[in-house]
Amino acid sequence: MYDMTKSLSSRASRRGVLKGGAALGAGAMSLGPLGTRLAAAQDAGSLEVFSWWTSPGEAPALQALFDAYLAAHPDTEIINAAVAGGAGVNAQAVLQTRLQGNQPPDSWQTHVGRELIDQYVVPGYCEPITDLYTSEGWLDVMPADLVAQATWESEQYSIPVGVHRGNGFWYNKQLMADNGIEVGDTMTVEEFVAAADTLQAAGIPALALAMKDTFPGSQLFENTLLGTVGPDMYNSLFSGEAAWDEAGPREAAETFVTMLDYVNEDFSALSWDQATATVIEGRAGFNSMGDWAYGEVVAKDAVDNIGWVSHPGTAGSFVLVVDSFTLPVGAPSPENARNWLTILGSKEAQEAFNPLKGSIPARTDVDREIFSAYHQWSLDSFANDALVPSCTHGQASSPAFKQAFYDASVAFVTDKDVDAYLSMLTDAAAMDAETSA
Repeated sequence: MYDMTKSLSSRASRRGVLKGGAALGAGAMSLGPLGTRLAAAQDAGSLEVFSWWTSPGEAPALQALFDAYLAAHPDTEIINAAVAGGAGVNAQAVLQTRLQGNQPPDSWQTHVGRELIDQYVVPGYCEPITDLYTSEGWLDVMPADLVAQATWESEQYSIPVGVHRGNGFWYNKQLMADNGIEVGDTMTVEEFVAAADTLQAAGIPALALAMKDTFPGSQLFENTLLGTVGPDMYNSLFSGEAAWDEAGPREAAETFVTMLDYVNEDFSALSWDQATATVIEGRAGFNSMGDWAYGEVVAKDAVDNIGWVSHPGTAGSFVLVVDSFTLPVGAPSPENARNWLTILGSKEAQEAFNPLKGSIPARTDVDREIFSAYHQWSLDSFANDALVPSCTHGQASSPAFKQAFYDASVAFVTDKDVDAYLSMLTDAAAMDAETSA
């Protein structure tokens, strides 16, 4: 199992954090309509919750959390300050502007790990919630390695609400059957290529890709990288202990090129949920996506026709993408914010949220019987497989390296230049090492 505590120790420096924050701030957008919603959120009876959950699968899951809160605190007005954009690319830019202007919401969504620590804790934007972990007994019902990802200098700073598996590979069962393709319990790259050739001959895009959100390209590569080099070298690359110009990353980049040969022509115009929809609707064969895609399957009532395996080559590994919420310094309604976090950490809220979202609960004491066959598979994978953090979703690397990873992957999807791609990652790793020293 990956030592997540080690990955955080001595990794966040104030110089590195400020550099990453500047990269985020460069693309920050104005508050716009959020300004009036912010004013409303100053009332003592309100709770402003900031997230990026707006897709057809995400919004109902978020509402389930709101419903759980309102069941206990019915007089509170909830301000849903969600900003659309996969992986929080747009939301994080808006949030950075607000935090720099001392206008925080009452709680915001963030991934645990480096994103939480480097981007928000070290700069002083979050209050510790260690007392809630103690009073609510969360340390007894959440895996220690997971809690470590929300911990900095012995204090906890966010509450995980759901654990996503980032290396899912989703497919349309009927489309496979119609084209004589059999998908087993696992899939190799060679098996994918054979299936992709069959689909391509039938005029069907084999791999649904979406680059409007920018993150799916880097996620497709990190999954392909994991499948090529395995979890140990994967961790070493993102921790700076291995070099990007070695044979393993090069083979992964070349495999990435092969997979890109089978994507849909309109990839640059699609958001991640639209690409997932093409698989659900039978217009594309496969989609490499975290299991928030399963939330879209549930929302579209397509559970019976969508199958899944691990991304080719990654069986036996679980790419961690963990959603959590914070307590901001200067929260407009701090009591409501603490009540919100208390609800999020409860068994009842996590049992209501995760079946809709596609994730599994952070708590280990939930009723497994209420979860789908997919969730059962993911729960078993989480318990038994190698756990590795996602760079694309901010857990494995600094904000500055994550942005460089995005930028390099966006360019690579278009130019497919392996040498340039690995050179960009090598340069980004060198700069990251220098700023973290």
